[in-house]
Amino acid sequence: MRQEEKKTIQAAAVGALLFLLIQIFHTSLNRLDNWDIISSLYLIVGCCNVAFGFAIFAQGWLFFSSRLSKGRLYAAALFGGICIIDFLHTLGFVGVPLISSFITFEESLWLRTLSRLISGLGMLFIFSREDKPVSVSEKRKLFRIAFMLIVLSIVLFIFSHSALPQLLTKPWMNPLKQIADLAVLFVYLAGVAVIVFPEKSEKSASLLIIIRALIFFSLGQAFFMSPFSSGNIDDLFGMVCSGVAYYLLLTGVYRLTIEEPFYEKQLAEERINYLAYHDDLTGLPNRRRLTQRVEEMIIAGEKKTSDKFSALAIMNINHFKNINDSLGHFAGDHLLKLVSERLVNEAKSTEELYSMGADEFAFLMMERASLGECLVRATELHRLFEVPIALESGEYHISLSMGLSIYPGDGETAEHLIQNADTAVHNAKEQGVEIRRYIPAMQMKAKERLKLENDLRRALERNEFFLVYQPKVLLETEEIVGMEALLRWNHPKRGLVSPAEFIPLAEESGLIVPIGEWVLKTACLQNKKWQLAGYVPICVSINLSMRQFLQPNLAGRIHTILTDIGLDPCYVDLEITESMTLDKETAFDQLKRLKELGVFISIDDFGTGYSSLHYLKNMPIDRLKIDRSFVSEVMEDSNNAAIVSTITSMAHHLKLKVTAEGVENKEQLQFLREQHCHEAQGFLFSKPIQPAEFEAIFLKKAPLGASL
Repeated sequence: MRQEEKKTIQAAAVGALLFLLIQIFHTSLNRLDNWDIISSLYLIVGCCNVAFGFAIFAQGWLFFSSRLSKGRLYAAALFGGICIIDFLHTLGFVGVPLISSFITFEESLWLRTLSRLISGLGMLFIFSREDKPVSVSEKRKLFRIAFMLIVLSIVLFIFSHSALPQLLTKPWMNPLKQIADLAVLFVYLAGVAVIVFPEKSEKSASLLIIIRALIFFSLGQAFFMSPFSSGNIDDLFGMVCSGVAYYLLLTGVYRLTIEEPFYEKQLAEERINYLAYHDDLTGLPNRRRLTQRVEEMIIAGEKKTSDKFSALAIMNINHFKNINDSLGHFAGDHLLKLVSERLVNEAKSTEELYSMGADEFAFLMMERASLGECLVRATELHRLFEVPIALESGEYHISLSMGLSIYPGDGETAEHLIQNADTAVHNAKEQGVEIRRYIPAMQMKAKERLKLENDLRRALERNEFFLVYQPKVLLETEEIVGMEALLRWNHPKRGLVSPAEFIPLAEESGLIVPIGEWVLKTACLQNKKWQLAGYVPICVSINLSMRQFLQPNLAGRIHTILTDIGLDPCYVDLEITESMTLDKETAFDQLKRLKELGVFISIDDFGTGYSSLHYLKNMPIDRLKIDRSFVSEVMEDSNNAAIVSTITSMAHHLKLKVTAEGVENKEQLQFLREQHCHEAQGFLFSKPIQPAEFEAIFLKKAPLGASL
């Protein structure tokens, strides 16, 4: 239980106990009922109440006018009027000369009841509603209403004053007064209930203070209407309780309408500031904070004369996109958290970890004795991930690519050090190595890469792409039964660009989707042209990228292309990789839609990815393509031979066809025949060649009368 909640319960308990004790010792206390003393104390307490009421009015109406809210404004107007009524009541109650001639003792009691009834109803109205900011114009509007009510009250009092003494002597006035006092007590208790029992279970400290104020108002009202009262001592105790209530209300309204909004704004600003310098997912300081920290490190290093080194290592999770796409973003986010936790737990006192966004982290190592020590530490960090990471769907081995920039030497500013480390990590990924330290030549390569990406964006519209075709041979007869369409790029200045260089760029930039669709259209159109020219129809194999495969409308796009071209789907074989099937449900749904078109489905580069017998058994696929890395060394490496033999045997049992890639000599061909492999492709039969050359060498005219 919070401290403020305890105070509220204690206030209620103390108030009830005080009232009970006073009622028990009421007879003894009545002996102290000296009017001169009571009236003097009553006047002092009454003036304090008026002062507290005016303070509530002042803080809501006169001060902090730039932070107006309905709660503040209405409370100010309410207690601005009440403090006037309380002042008149106090002066009339104690019989101050001049005032007592206008306000009798009985009338002052009615004024007190009126004051308490108005305050209770007003507080019930104010604190039962959500507090909202208001404009200065609403303040002026409320001022005009309050002024008119005061004038109206004065006019009514003047016209009715002569009749009030006779009215107050009526026998039914005393029961009416008791009913009115009871109504006041009920209203105060209703105010407590309204604040305590709304949907929000947790109350702010200010609302708890206001509850305490209402409790003391209720206690004071209980004294005013005490059935045991035979003097004025109860009125004095009631006035003291009201004074405590006024003070609490002053504090509560201030905290509710000024202090708490200020702290809320302060907390919001702190949160914004935190998010500006931290990663929301991992909680690590971000790139902006890293830049500041490296700048501080450089400034501190310039002041020292030591020959110590500092290193900035930027780490990138390899193949993170495949994991994210296949297992889902929730699993990807969880993986990032686990990676960051593993690195944070490893960090020493002179090391700091930062999030660079997405799947990149920065590890700052300071006060190193040598360059070799920096590289040794980087190797230790890399070895942390030899242990697999456990996700809900299983354990996964991940690896990091790491780029290092060293200070001093690899940059004189924070931005240069970060940029150079980033360049080094991308170079490490390109070269397929674990750790690379920045060298100036990398910057030139990065610029070339950027320029190549820009050229790639224009290559499609400039018709710089073309397709070559490699035949697929039926091993039993060495007859041509299909062909694979392969993409090539003829750069206007660089000439032929290797697919290994531009395909990853297209994948990263998202250009692979329009390029892949162009390949699909072009290959299908070429196949249809050859069929219309009278050649024996064969199947064309087309590779799909991960981005293409994940498109929800892929089947619809392919159906449209085949319909427009007029090519039968049975002459199209779509090749996907094993990594595309990690998310089994998504892959199964996509493959099912593709198979409904009538196309064939092959798993390309089988054995090099996340192999799973589950998708082989259940997914609608037709063919496995054994990766060239196994076939090329099948005669030299017994392990590769065993892998090829196992894949072929498994495919036969699952009633899948098997195609071997990368066949380069007769020995490999003979081995594959012995394993009952169905088809093969490779340089032994032909390298990928232009359409005209493929047509001349491999295509045969269909017999006369044959139809498509």
